[in-house]
Amino acid sequence: MCPGCDCCSDNVEKLKQQVSVMRKEIKNLRQMLDTATRTHRKQMLSIKSTVSKTGFSQPQDSRPPPTSPKTELEHGKIQTLPIGHIRSCFSEKNGTPRQPTVCGPSRAELQLEQRVFNNPEHALIGLEQFSHIWVIFLFHKNGHLSHKAKVKPPRLNGERVGLYSTRSPHRPNALGLTLAKLDKIVGDTLHLSDIDMIAGTPVLDIKPYISDYDTPCSRKTADCHSNTDPAPLSPSDPINMQLKETEHHFDANPNPLHCCQSHVSERDIGQSNFDCDHDAVDPKRDRRPCFSEESDSTIASWIREAPVPNLEVRFTPHAQKELAGFLPRSQSGPSDDDDDDGPRFRFLRSFDEAAAAIRGVLSADPRSVYRRTRCQDKLFFFTLDTADITCWFGPDFAEVLRVRPVESK
Repeated sequence: MCPGCDCCSDNVEKLKQQVSVMRKEIKNLRQMLDTATRTHRKQMLSIKSTVSKTGFSQPQDSRPPPTSPKTELEHGKIQTLPIGHIRSCFSEKNGTPRQPTVCGPSRAELQLEQRVFNNPEHALIGLEQFSHIWVIFLFHKNGHLSHKAKVKPPRLNGERVGLYSTRSPHRPNALGLTLAKLDKIVGDTLHLSDIDMIAGTPVLDIKPYISDYDTPCSRKTADCHSNTDPAPLSPSDPINMQLKETEHHFDANPNPLHCCQSHVSERDIGQSNFDCDHDAVDPKRDRRPCFSEESDSTIASWIREAPVPNLEVRFTPHAQKELAGFLPRSQSGPSDDDDDDGPRFRFLRSFDEAAAAIRGVLSADPRSVYRRTRCQDKLFFFTLDTADITCWFGPDFAEVLRVRPVESK
């Protein structure tokens, strides 16, 4: 042992004591700041109340009464504070899947904001035990805040239905909800897949997906266990009939969410190495919440039998060669650095995963009703990760013409 070891040990202990004292001081300062903030708020309310009784302010009927944050919360008014913003393989609205299961290989990251928690990673302790999470977010790219009682979902190809029977982003409150697969947690960052959110999306909250609570079939099981001698269901019983014609509750997903099911048309099977084979990409990727035909829920008939069928997706030889020139995501994680060997994906992990993602986006026909009817002969463009995709649509197919790196801005 070197002579300086005892001295170093003493210095370390002194540093630990100083850090402990500093933490206590910081805690005291936070408490003082919170107390001062509450006192200031009360004083401001008192001043406003005093001024309102004098004749130097606006007329009484034109001024809103002073309210406290607690009162506003009781009336359903809140001020949102994003807990983080999405970093996604989709940078623009155009081409972003309308539902998370449309494009299984889609990936994103969510880093928690430090202004919400001083130690964001502490808020994630225990979440790694769950495979999926609910993500509550804002549709921040709506472009306008108008909304209508009836809308035209692209899946209905122009037919109007009530807003609340759809998942349109144009709602009185622009809130979105998606079920994302939680791949892993690294520090204060969540790595997600099976997502439908664009880069920059403000996230308001995350909650673990719990099948025991979040699926109708589990509730039915609980009801059965609560009754010691349940009465048998007859074939004509409405509940029994309902069980035979039900499907999962993700009612805007054009593809039924069944386990180990590819998210592309059956016509795509057997077409070179561009087939969307999840098992070939990652055998564990299909461990997602699923519902069988006997699931205790019902959905609108147009979800399964929509006027817009899934499309066959083709790649020209030129587009296939260009896509093959992209390098997979670096093992060290997303990087903005250019690679001398060629363009590199920031989120997608392999050539097969990139092909599957493109096929998933296009097979669900991402065009709006206007583009389908008025711009049938126009090229369609969308961005996936670091690739700009150019394609065109035929009667029952979509063909990828070009895959080029995104131009640096």
